[in-house]
Order: sequence, then C-alpha cells, then structure tokens
Amino acid sequence: MTSGHRLTTLESGVRVVTEEMPSVRSAALGFFVGTGSSMEDEPAAGWSHLLEHMLFRGTDSYASLEIDQIFDGMGAELNAGTGKESTSVYSRVLDVHLERAFDVMADMVWRPLIAPDELEAEGRIVVEEIAMYEDDPTDRVFDILGEAVFPGHPLGRPVIGTRESVGTADADGLRAFHTERYAPGDLVVAAAGSVDHSTLVRLVKAAQGFDRSGRRAPAPPPPPEDAGSRAAHVRFIAKDTEQYHLALGAPGIARDDERRYAMRVLDTVLGGTSSSRLFQEVRERRGLAYSIFSFHQSFAGTGQVGIYLGTRPDNIAVGMRVVAEELERLRQDGIAADELVRAKEHAQGRLVLALESTSARMSRLGGAVLAGLPVLSVDELIDRIDAVTAEDVVDLVRELYAPERISAAGIGPQEDAFRTALQPIAPALAEVA
Repeated sequence: MTSGHRLTTLESGVRVVTEEMPSVRSAALGFFVGTGSSMEDEPAAGWSHLLEHMLFRGTDSYASLEIDQIFDGMGAELNAGTGKESTSVYSRVLDVHLERAFDVMADMVWRPLIAPDELEAEGRIVVEEIAMYEDDPTDRVFDILGEAVFPGHPLGRPVIGTRESVGTADADGLRAFHTERYAPGDLVVAAAGSVDHSTLVRLVKAAQGFDRSGRRAPAPPPPPEDAGSRAAHVRFIAKDTEQYHLALGAPGIARDDERRYAMRVLDTVLGGTSSSRLFQEVRERRGLAYSIFSFHQSFAGTGQVGIYLGTRPDNIAVGMRVVAEELERLRQDGIAADELVRAKEHAQGRLVLALESTSARMSRLGGAVLAGLPVLSVDELIDRIDAVTAEDVVDLVRELYAPERISAAGIGPQEDAFRTALQPIAPALAEVA
C-alpha cells in the first residue's frame, strides 16, 4: 500500500506535502526549515534557536501581539522548535482558518523584522532559558552527554547555544543568517487533516518571498571518522543535588539506516516501556530509581543511543551494576520469542495511535521530506517493524552498546563516586580524565 500523501516541488525549490484526513475538521500546518545547531559554526552556536524565537517578534505586516491575538482568536495552537538539523514552525487550526494561519506563518518565516530592540529583549529571554536548563540536571545531563559522544563536533553542542554566543548576535548578523539559512530549497510546507493539496500549493505560490533566491543551508559536517571506535569520553559537573543524574551514550545509526526499525524494537525491550528490562530491574524490583529509560536519536550520517538513570548517592553503584548486567544479558542471551512479539506490537501500536493525530502526521510528512526520506504508509511502517528479527535486535545492541564505544555524562555531588560507579559498564570509563 502506498502513502496517501501528495508532494509538489515548486520552481523555487519549496516542497509542499499534504495528507488529507476526511474525517476531521482541523488541519495541522508546518513550515520545516533545514537549519539547526549542527550546521552552525561555534561563534554562531544557538543562532538557529535564537532566530526561531525572533520569528514570533513581529513582521512588516503583523506585530508580535497581533500574531498572538490572531491565533488566540482562532482557538488555534502556534509553536515552534529547533533541533540539531531543522527548525519548524507549526500550528493546528480549524480548516476554515487554514488560509489565515498560512498567511501569518508565511510572513513570520520569510519576513521577520529582527529589530535591534526586539532582539535585545528576546536575547535576555533566551539567556533565562539557558539558565533554566543549567539549573535542571535532568535536561543538562543530555547536553553534556552530547559533548562526550561527539567531542569537538557540532552535534555535541547544545541546541540552545551559550550566553556568549547568544550575546554576540546582532540584528544585521541575524538577518544575514536568516537570508542564508531560510532558502526556498531548504523549506518544506507540510499539512495534514482537512486540507486540499492544490489549495495549499496555490497559497505557497502566491506568498510573497517564497520565490526569492538563496542557497541551501550548508550540510552538517560529517561526524568524526573514528566515532565508532574512539576512546571513551566522560563528562561530569559537580553540583549539590539530591540525586546523581547519569547518562550513558554512544554513536548510533543514521536516519536513513534500514536498521531504524530494529532500533525501535531494541529501545522497547531495553528501556522504553514500563515492562522493559531496565525499568523492571532497576525501578520495579529493586527500587533504585524513579526515572530510568533508554533512547535513540538519528541524524544525517550518524545517530546516538543512550540510557538515563537518576538515583540517590547510596544507589549509584548498584544502579550502574544492574544496568551493566542487563546490557550484558541482552548481548549474550538475546531476547525470547514472546518478548520480541510484545515489543514489536508495542512499537506498532504506538505508531498507529500517534498517527491518528493531524499534528503527528504533519510532522512526519515535513520531517521525512526535509530529510530526503521516503514517506511510508502506516501499513508499510507496520510491515517494516514486523520484519524485525531477534537477531536484528541483538546485533544492534552488540554493536551500538559495545563497552568500548560507551561514553558517560553525570551531574551530582562527587565525581569520584560517579566514576567508580561506571566500572561495571566499561572499566575505561572509571579511568578517563
């Protein structure tokens, strides 16, 4: 079965992709731009995120407050997000308001004012956001894990930037950054729900600015060639916290790797559900943590896998020992047939349930087209997951979670206790300076 989406590439390079859902009266609309933190040089670190904020600060046609009032008046949602490789602006509206929403969002994306006084005010807000992240170890530990897994590489930098890089942004520089990065060839307009493809194409063609010249954003530099075999890295921040926040990670698989379906199943088995091995062994059976989970992210050419554990100082050593034992048990013994079936059915169920949302379908369309991935139908996705074997899963965990590949990050009271606790995961981690 093929996907029910329609895709049109305009002469300007803008791609328009839609999926009609006749049973709903709402439409989810998104603008996906191919710029994120992995494409920034160090002096401009965080500028993609700062620019995302500035899109809401007004245009020639709409003041900032007016944008808020328009979407509030439509009973609509308007938000945005920046990641390692993309920036998105998205909304969900009643179908009768789709054209109005498109007009305002297109103006925000293509013609933000970026006035000096507004930039100064928004810069202070972003600095407060950075301070908020730095105060929250459950967020910050993932940023320092990125530094450990991808040392010296843009993928290892936080999306949000730093006080210094945000503070150096001036209006002229950020306007130039916008002109360079928000190029038509790097834009996807996606919609799902009660939407007509031809109508959206017409709106995009008629919108002022979509036909402007501009080069595509520079591709992210490749990750280090030795990312899969390099020595382990450890990062630690001493902080007077009630818990240690520990994250283990390693380079993962790229977003176009066919093993991404087996990766979904592996995460489900390892630490992605309440019946997963780590959740059951660490939390339910031993009471060593409230929060423990595994995760994965995929990028162009590489990815990242990881495990998070938050636990009190007297539990840190035994908690890491249990994690090490579960990884080794999975590497050595594999998974049982019933566990595999349960994990695949969970992955399929979560996928189908999520895609009943217009917003989720829109995000899937925009993200896939921007990344150059095929837009598969729900049935095709289910089939790909169903084809995953136990051997596929075990091969992945043996490759990706090999002890010599694992790096670690931690936030807590004492670095020595943190490093000692890493000994069962990989002896080298306890020794790395």
